[in-house]
Amino acid sequence: MAQGTKDDPWVLKTAPGTSEYTMYRDESADPPALVCQVGSTKLLYQLRAIDDLRAWLAEQGDWVPLGAADEQKPAAKGTVEAWGRDEGNPVGGWYGLRKGYRGRFGMYLPPLLEELGYVELTHDARNNSVKAI
Repeated sequence: MAQGTKDDPWVLKTAPGTSEYTMYRDESADPPALVCQVGSTKLLYQLRAIDDLRAWLAEQGDWVPLGAADEQKPAAKGTVEAWGRDEGNPVGGWYGLRKGYRGRFGMYLPPLLEELGYVELTHDARNNSVKAI
């Protein structure tokens, strides 16, 4: 498995397997960040999202829909996407750090958690879900 560094990023695929992207930890950022590179687009999420999402999924105890959505679109209630921007989560709102590109949390974080061995993830063409292991 990759080390999750800039020089050795995780190479991941979205849940349906249709798009490849990379992620790596940038612990020198303030706050520490996950850098998600999708083609020429760079998304940034708080690094603590890995542990926070893992804990939240464990609390749910069952399958949770991903519900990926762009920042400008509403997230479906009860989804990973909605939790990743909810004022009730551990960071009090968005895990995304780059204004205008804070969404898609439900698309890009669950495959990383699967790679790390923390979750099960469905890989259907649409409407995928995730569950803590």
